[in-house]
Order: sequence, then structure tokens, then C-alpha cells
Amino acid sequence: MKKFQVITLFPEMFSGVFESSMMWKAQKDGIVELSTVNLRDFGLGPRKQVDDQPYGGGDGMLLMIEPLWRAVVKAKENDPTAKVLIMTPRGRRWKQSVAQEYSETDHGYIFICGRYEGYDERILELVDAEVSLGDFVLTGGELPAMTMIDSIVRLIPGVLGGAESALIESFSDGETLEFPQYTRPSDFKGRKVPDVLLGGNHAAIAKWRKEHSKTAEK
Repeated sequence: MKKFQVITLFPEMFSGVFESSMMWKAQKDGIVELSTVNLRDFGLGPRKQVDDQPYGGGDGMLLMIEPLWRAVVKAKENDPTAKVLIMTPRGRRWKQSVAQEYSETDHGYIFICGRYEGYDERILELVDAEVSLGDFVLTGGELPAMTMIDSIVRLIPGVLGGAESALIESFSDGETLEFPQYTRPSDFKGRKVPDVLLGGNHAAIAKWRKEHSKTAEK
């Protein structure tokens, strides 16, 4: 069973994602284990402080090293072989091929979700990989963590319904977008399904699908 732990100040954000659809089924079937670690539980003092002003001045607050460090150590106690990931703009760009790579490992993952203006740089000593969802800024690492976990889990054998589901979809080869698909009715308000898909000629269908697949924009 592959374990995913998310260190976050907002664990409630994950309940709908982890308890629905494919994610819920993957847990029910014993394929994955999804859980959150509340960073606030490791905060300092009576107010459970987790952030402070950066040395050297500047706007905003940073996540402090102590709460982060203790949260990661706790998560590693739950899964000693897990790899620790943190979302950062300078990290490795997330792609389908990266999700595939992560899905094929034997170990689990611990995601650190940043907030505010970021985190104390010293936490990187406990981090195995820095990853980035793209060249844009969000208010926190929760949405990227959800996206990355979803993209990994769906590629784990036994999660998707069909054995070839993940093999023919967009980006499965790194750049090709999946061909157009249709279902009933074959004629909707004059908008008809291509005849070749209705004829049962599998060779012709395969040729049509290849011709109508596109290369993703870079």
C-alpha cells in the first residue's frame, strides 16, 4: 500500500478530495492510504504559532523551521521510507511522465504545503525533492498537492477501471493529446459521430484516432 501524507495548515481542504470518487475507492480497495498532518499541532507556545517575520526584513510571514521540522519527523515516523516533497517555483516541473515515475515507486510520499511568503529554507535539509505545478503563484501548496497526488494515484495499477485507461490518454507518451471521443446518441441535433467510429473496422478506427491525435503546445 502506497501512503500519501500531507503537512498542511488546512487539513479540512482535503476531506472532499480524499473521500470522493477514485481516491475514496483506492483507499477502500487497500491500494493507497491518504492522510493529513496538521501543522498547527506542532506550533509553538499557547497560540500554536507556526509563522514569523523573515530575518532581513520584507513583507509577509514565513513558516517557521521548528513546527515544520517536527511535522516532517512525525510523518516519517508513520512511514520511515517515505520521500518528502515540497512545492516551490524552482522545483522540477510536474508532468505526466513525472506522475508515472512517482506511481511506480515502492515508497510513499510526504507533501509539505507552504503558506504565506514561503518557509524557512532550512527545512530543505529534510526534503528529497522540490516540485512545481507551473509558472504561477497560488496562496498555498494545498491545491498543487491535491493535483499531484491525484495524478499519481490514478496511475497506480488497480485504481483505474480499464487496464489500458492510462496508456492511451493525453501525455502518456510525453507530448501527444488524446484523440476526440464520442458516445450515444450518434446524432445529436445534427451533430454526428464520425462514420468510421460506427463501422466496427478496428484498423480504420485506429488509423483515424492516430490521425486525430494532436501534439501538445509547449
